[in-house]
Amino acid sequence: MNAWVLRAVGLGALTIVLRTVLGFAMVYWPTNGSWMRILCLIVLLAAVIAWGVLDGRADRRANADPEHGADLTMRWLEAGLAGGLGAGLVAWILDFLPKFDLGDNGLFFEITSGASFIILLIFVPAMIGVALGRWLVGREGRKGGSAPDAPLSLRKESAGV
Repeated sequence: MNAWVLRAVGLGALTIVLRTVLGFAMVYWPTNGSWMRILCLIVLLAAVIAWGVLDGRADRRANADPEHGADLTMRWLEAGLAGGLGAGLVAWILDFLPKFDLGDNGLFFEITSGASFIILLIFVPAMIGVALGRWLVGREGRKGGSAPDAPLSLRKESAGV
């Protein structure tokens, strides 16, 4: 399975679960909606950033030279697109089931505005996480004596070669 498909399915499913839980919670505790929305947003952002950090760390460990790393930008953009569109479509379908209150949004809204919001909620924090993960591994390397962040030519120059 492609790496972006796994991320899209996992984060799209997390989005649907959070929207469903939020819908149920809003029915039973409508006055607590503002903090519940913020909590769901924090859970989704934490999951995306954590996964991005793991990707960034793994990529920097596999490729010490930044010029030869994996293209994580496209991986996460594809994951965001598929996750956002899939989550919007599934949310629209689930809204037809009894006892599911996901906002009564139409299909057009779910695959345009709703999906674009989810795409940004996946892509932007993931890129922050990737950068943070790569930076952390580079920092570990600098503590150990070599700087895996620097290209080979810069490392030779700083060593006096």
